[in-house]
Amino acid sequence: MTGVDWRSLESFSFGDGPALADELLALVLGGKKTATCWAAAEGLKGAEVGKPMVAKDGAGRPRAVLETVELTQRRFDEVDAAFAHHEGEDDRTLAAWRAAHRRYFTRNGGFAPTMLLNCERFRLVEIIEDGQP
Repeated sequence: MTGVDWRSLESFSFGDGPALADELLALVLGGKKTATCWAAAEGLKGAEVGKPMVAKDGAGRPRAVLETVELTQRRFDEVDAAFAHHEGEDDRTLAAWRAAHRRYFTRNGGFAPTMLLNCERFRLVEIIEDGQP
């Protein structure tokens, strides 16, 4: 990402609230989380392969630049153990992923085992310390 000022990039936060945003971002910064997903009904949210975006913490502060390396669609019930592991949450098993994401999608507008998801893999490009890359 040489030569690109992170301040000019689109930004987002993980999850559906400050606590979850902080928890998931910590997994990214710690190297455990290299994937995420959301309901396809929400659109692509600006994601596209090769595009860098800024991940913000729960307080809205820029913390990292991530680059999308893969973007696919699959049904909730088609998500595999490898993708669940790359999401980096809980014990990284498919069973834990399904339970947590079922709760997440239920509280955010509805869950169905056949719901279509946008599944993104990303890489950590840089960590932003105190607003400075």
